[in-house]
Amino acid sequence: MPADPVAIARDLIRCRSVTPREGGALGYLQGVLANAGFAVHRMTFAEPGTTPVENLYARIGGKKPNLMFAGHTDVVPPGDEATWHHPPFDGDLAGDKIYGRGAVDMKGGIACFVAAALDYLNANGGEPKNGSISLLITGDEEGVAVNGTIKLLQWAAERGETFDHCILGEPSNVEVLGDTIKAGRRGSLSGTLVVSGRQGHVAYPHRADNPIRGLVTLIAALQAPLDEGSAHFDPSHLEFTSVDVGNETVNLIPGQARARFNIRYNDCHSPAALKTLVERRAQTAAAGRVHYTFEWQPSNAEVFLTKPGPFTDLAIAAIADVTGRKPKLSTSGGTSDARFITKYCPVLEFGLVGQTMHQVDECAPVADLATLTAIYRRIIEKYFG
Repeated sequence: MPADPVAIARDLIRCRSVTPREGGALGYLQGVLANAGFAVHRMTFAEPGTTPVENLYARIGGKKPNLMFAGHTDVVPPGDEATWHHPPFDGDLAGDKIYGRGAVDMKGGIACFVAAALDYLNANGGEPKNGSISLLITGDEEGVAVNGTIKLLQWAAERGETFDHCILGEPSNVEVLGDTIKAGRRGSLSGTLVVSGRQGHVAYPHRADNPIRGLVTLIAALQAPLDEGSAHFDPSHLEFTSVDVGNETVNLIPGQARARFNIRYNDCHSPAALKTLVERRAQTAAAGRVHYTFEWQPSNAEVFLTKPGPFTDLAIAAIADVTGRKPKLSTSGGTSDARFITKYCPVLEFGLVGQTMHQVDECAPVADLATLTAIYRRIIEKYFG
């Protein structure tokens, strides 16, 4: 009897695995995978100033190539649960949909690739043909992402594990299942622009130096386009997200003004080159009259691209076989754990339609779970010939 992705998804949704809590989700997967013959490893990673996070790695087969499916069982908080029509951790089936936090992002995707792997193994004597299947599951994707996939990959590499290709089950599709594969992600770099002046009474501006004037000048200069885009990416852009002076009165010129910003950048830049570009633009706009500094935040979200090739062609063909649609390759959206995986093997992101992720009454059509499972099964079949 085929594995039921809806049943697996319901069991996972019922685990209250809000970042960084495991909530029973990894324990459930451990049982399912061990019963199917996978060698399953659970490990907890931590570092000072962070919450320890549980992770799971499972593999069946000892040969190459090793096809990895990756994902995360942690979810964002549900918010006010009274606003949900279907309780966020019940896994309700209503009409043609399954409801709950993680239905789309991404317990539904995990349920589909687990079901697909189990079906494939059941049809092939319990072992992959000509290779191995591995699952890399973290509980730290929705959090600060320091004790999850990045450390799990390092742990695997230290054990001699190697990966040839990866499918990350993030919700990649925009409108309908089969319309989009994420083949890359923009980088993300954040910082704060700090402009210094001289505090004074507003009635005597000549005795002060208002830093807000200089901040406005620099903000205008820094919001100009950073590039014209590239073959696979949209133009990079810098967006200011807050402006603060810490001023509680209206008759005081502040001594300092601060503006936070984030840059989503393409493959025209490295983090170091991007910082240099921004700082040079600020220097030109300041013209020696504005006193400023930048406070850059550390980032582990570098740009990456999985270039078109045989693996991309295989995934596109599998999707077309099942849905009749040829997905487009996209690099839009935020960041994901694919930015870590790409350093170990080519990675593509393909999962459910992402329209309700992180929303109240997050849900996925039951039919989409069946279709996604069929797509993953087709990918596995094509991969191992």
